[in-house]
Amino acid sequence: MNATITAAVLLILLPLAFNAAFAALAAKFDYPDILRRPTSEVLERFRQGRPALVLLWWAFAMTAVLLAPLAVLLAGVLHGADPLLLSLGSTVGVLAALVQFLGLIRWPFLVPYLARVASEGNASEARKEAVDVVFQSFNRYLGVAVGEHLGYLFTGTWSVLVGAAIMQSDAVPAWLGLVGIVVGAVLAVCSLEFVGPFERDGWKVAAALTPVTYIAWSLWLVATGVAMLL
Repeated sequence: MNATITAAVLLILLPLAFNAAFAALAAKFDYPDILRRPTSEVLERFRQGRPALVLLWWAFAMTAVLLAPLAVLLAGVLHGADPLLLSLGSTVGVLAALVQFLGLIRWPFLVPYLARVASEGNASEARKEAVDVVFQSFNRYLGVAVGEHLGYLFTGTWSVLVGAAIMQSDAVPAWLGLVGIVVGAVLAVCSLEFVGPFERDGWKVAAALTPVTYIAWSLWLVATGVAMLL
């Protein structure tokens, strides 16, 4: 299997795996709406879903890892594009994979421990309050700041760079590059949902755009992969 076919397969596999895991978490764990509920309720729902839920979160985190080899391979098959543009694209793509992985990996490793502590019958109120602080702190730091803010920003930037490289290359139709630039730019805007004055409650425009943009991003990846195979 050559690099072009491998990159095309990853372009199709990544969004399919990501959306399948996300849909499974929505059905089994009411994700992401459950994050708006009290910590005790979130952890109780998590504890009830183990061990299948832990494995599902692990699989979801692994979908983020797929972006790293995809970014590197794609930079090698977009022949004719500017080498600096391709180098920047692969670097930003690997960073996007890293921060999204870091944002998600707390669920199969940190959260099970917090759920066990919260369910202990002899746990004091102070201990339960500590669990709440730890859970919410990691949710804001790894979930919102690293996974969402940096994840959306780097993923959007990578998409813009790949889109620009596609327009310079003859590997796939140029219009797919334009789609990548537009979708990537909107995704980068979505990264501002909890920045500055929106830190507490979030920017409603970005919140509304994010799910639609991720669907468009997924379709763009699949379309690019199919075009690469044709």
